[in-house]
Amino acid sequence: MIIQKIPIIPTLTAAGYNPARIRREKLIGEKYMTALRHSHAPSHGLLDTLCRLLDCQPGDLIAYVPDDAPAAEQALPADDPDT
Repeated sequence: MIIQKIPIIPTLTAAGYNPARIRREKLIGEKYMTALRHSHAPSHGLLDTLCRLLDCQPGDLIAYVPDDAPAAEQALPADDPDT
């Protein structure tokens, strides 16, 4: 399964794209924001938008974890205050 490698919404906020700005400028739809809040993997189109806004590659945002991997590997990594 595909998982988020980083907490995407806090990363957007740190890059200057807080949820209010995202809504105001219609950068990402509310349906997709909700999916990101629930740690769902972004769709192809959303991934394109996120990479443009954050100036990154898809592999910076998501990772593939086999379904039979331990549950700890399937969870979104905890925020690391040092990064």
